[in-house]
Amino acid sequence: MSYFVKFWGTRGSIPTPGHGTRKYGGNTSCVEIRVGDRLLICDAGTGLRELGVDLHARGITPIRGHFFFSHTHWDHIQGFPFFSPIYDPANTFTIYGEPGEDNRVHRLLSGQMRAEYFPVDFHQLASTLLKGTLNDEVSDIDGIRVKTWSQPHPGGSVAYSFEAEGAKVIYATDSELDERLLNAEDAAANPEAMRELPQDLLDFVADADLLIADAQYTDEEYPSHVGWGHARASTTVDLALQGARSTARPLSPRPNAIGPGHGCQGQRLPGSGRCTRLRIGDLRGPGRTGAEDRLIP
Repeated sequence: MSYFVKFWGTRGSIPTPGHGTRKYGGNTSCVEIRVGDRLLICDAGTGLRELGVDLHARGITPIRGHFFFSHTHWDHIQGFPFFSPIYDPANTFTIYGEPGEDNRVHRLLSGQMRAEYFPVDFHQLASTLLKGTLNDEVSDIDGIRVKTWSQPHPGGSVAYSFEAEGAKVIYATDSELDERLLNAEDAAANPEAMRELPQDLLDFVADADLLIADAQYTDEEYPSHVGWGHARASTTVDLALQGARSTARPLSPRPNAIGPGHGCQGQRLPGSGRCTRLRIGDLRGPGRTGAEDRLIP
C-alpha cells in the first residue's frame, strides 16, 4: 500500500499566474491523493485542469475517482468544467460534500455551467457522475476510512481524514482554527503561548502522517482578519503538535504539516521569500519554550 500526494493548486480566491508564483504555481485549490490505485481529489480549483491533463498522459483508462469538496466557494469549484476526464463516457466520479447535505454540491457545480457562464451545459457531460453520501462518523470508500470534521469558515467548510492500512492523511484547508481556541484570551495576550484546541479536533488529526491545513496569517496579521475564515500559521503548528501528543503514536517522527496559502488577492503562501513565526514545540528540543523564526519549505 502506498500513498501519493500532489498539490495541483495551492492558491486562494483567484488564480495568480506570473513570476511571483512560480515556486508553488498560481492555480487554486486542488490536491490529488492516491491510495494504491484509488484516486481521491480534494477540491476542484483551477489546478484540476492540470490534473486532468496528467491523468490522460498517464494512460489511465477508465478513470474511477472520488471528489471531496471542503466547500463550494468559487476558488474550490472553478476548475471543474475544465477537467477533461468528465467529458469521457468511460469514466466515473463520485462527488462528496458535507455529511448529510442534499444536492448542494451538484447544484453549484452545475450552476456555474449554465449557458450564461459556460458554453457546455452540465447535463452534456459524458462521464458518470454519482452523488456520494458520507456518514457522520466513519465511511468506508473503496476500503479507505473517511472521517469529517466541521470547520469554522464563512458558509461552512469540511475537513477530511483518509486512512488505509496504517497510513493517514488529513485535508483541512479553509478553517479559522482560532475561533475554536479554548484559551483565546491567553493566546491574544501572549502570542507565544501554546494554543489549546478542542479534543474532538485533536482526536481527528491524531495519528496523521500528513496534515494539510490552513496556515494563512502571522500573529501580527490575524487581528485585522478575524472572521475571514483562515488560521494563523502558529495555531496550525500547535494543532499538529497537540495532535501528536493526543495519541501514543505521534503524527510522525516529525509532524508533517503543509499550509496552503489563501489571501484576498490569492498571492500568499507562507515561506514565499518571507519568514513566519512558528512555534517549534517538541521540535525545539527540551527546555525551549519560545518561538523561532523559520521558513516553511
